[in-house]
Amino acid sequence: MTDDIPRRSVQRSARLASLPLGFASRTAAGWGRRLAGGDQGQISADVARRGAEQLFAVLGELKGGAMKFGQALSVFEAAVPDELAEPYREALTRLQTAAPPMPAARTHRVLAEQFGRGWRDRFLEFDDTPAAAASIGQVHRAVWHDGRDVAVKVQYPGAQEAVMADLRQLQRFSRMVQPLVPGMEIKPLLSELRDRMAEELDYRDEADAQRAFAAAYEGDPDVVVPRVVASAPKAMVSEWVTGTPLSAIIRSGEPEERDRVGLLLSRFHFSSPARVGLLHADPHPGNFQILPDGRLCVIDFGAVARLPDGLPRELGEMLRLAVEDRSDELLTLLRELNFVLPDVDMGPEEAIAYLGPLTDPLRTEKFHFTRAWLRGQADRLGDLRRPEFTTGRGLNLPPQYLLVHRVTLASVAVLCQLDAEIPLRGVFEEWQPGFSA
Repeated sequence: MTDDIPRRSVQRSARLASLPLGFASRTAAGWGRRLAGGDQGQISADVARRGAEQLFAVLGELKGGAMKFGQALSVFEAAVPDELAEPYREALTRLQTAAPPMPAARTHRVLAEQFGRGWRDRFLEFDDTPAAAASIGQVHRAVWHDGRDVAVKVQYPGAQEAVMADLRQLQRFSRMVQPLVPGMEIKPLLSELRDRMAEELDYRDEADAQRAFAAAYEGDPDVVVPRVVASAPKAMVSEWVTGTPLSAIIRSGEPEERDRVGLLLSRFHFSSPARVGLLHADPHPGNFQILPDGRLCVIDFGAVARLPDGLPRELGEMLRLAVEDRSDELLTLLRELNFVLPDVDMGPEEAIAYLGPLTDPLRTEKFHFTRAWLRGQADRLGDLRRPEFTTGRGLNLPPQYLLVHRVTLASVAVLCQLDAEIPLRGVFEEWQPGFSA
């Protein structure tokens, strides 16, 4: 492997192009084996497993925007059909925490560029083996000069060029990837990722956001945010935390633990705009741990939405009208806010039905988030034969609400991964302006 992320656009495009081509060739090979008398179930499982392995290998090796896209998809694995779920769940979840590492010599060069040639003097110890990998950087465990255990995030060389090249190419392949996540619009996701990646590429912005979150949640009984120790454009040092990864609880947690963690996640998601003026905008499980004392630890603040006035009040008003089945008033509000364009013919009941993924959990004191429920929502919204599909095509999402909407849906998807039953309505009543009138 080379020292850097593969940079050349032609090289990266060829690897990304191998994904849909590979899926197609394996499917064709599977049909051939069926005609020859092979076991249909085993062949389907084998095709899915190999496709998942290729997805991880290509997106993980390319890192950059390709891996960022894979991480965004991994949140929605709960909506993947059962026959594909297991292999893709495993491969996509691996993208949350792992990728091929950068060689130690290259890591040292980046640290010297960011912290000076004497960078080693800042540390008592530095582990050259990455403890974790992300879309544009990898994390090393170290001991700061004052004895604190710290996490050192180092950006991959060539990350900026790779990210933008990947997202441009993935736009071209979005139709081929769409079947993996029915009911989720791939093109808008890619556009939103492209728009905010510029912020993630400067770790000083991330450090500022993390400092703000750490200050706001200092002493909180439920949430911990590690403090930042040092930062530079392409390297960042923060306090090390050791806990149980959220992915482990998703995989094997007890029901009571799942419910408690789901409630902590929801409270964090909906309280932070009011408490910090920021929304943590990357809610995949790799960014959360549960500490031994039961608190939720949140890491990776490269993607945030700036909400100095808190969550938009209009969204709360929309959801309240939908939950109360005030369909005429809801449609009027949607038109006033430009969610429904003037030339679109839409009935009041259609608007309420389309908001199901957000309003269903708010109609009862407690709601059980399950993969089956999420798959049902995805199938309903992605089925060309159903009226909700046409309704969705008629709705417009104004830019100022796009990131909040996407992060909220991603948070709902994580709750479905957890199989958590939580009082989400109570959380909304406390933290979502406009919902309680």
